[in-house]
Amino acid sequence: MTAKGQVTLRKDVLKHLGVHPGEKIAVDKLPDGRVIVRAERPSAPISAVFNFLKKEKGPSLSIEEINDVAARGWAGKR
Repeated sequence: MTAKGQVTLRKDVLKHLGVHPGEKIAVDKLPDGRVIVRAERPSAPISAVFNFLKKEKGPSLSIEEINDVAARGWAGKR
């Protein structure tokens, strides 16, 4: 433990938790002095991303227009 109270976890522990750099870990304190360490997972349901890219104003793109934009993006064109 560092002077700031930080603890380093071994790579195998982080792998077991399934966490990567920048992700959060939750620590729950138990009354007997033990702790539970677990990967913190997003609390929002997957449906929260529905309509994420929806434009409030303007026309919606057709599937052909979406395919054209995707093809230009893959080709490195804007």
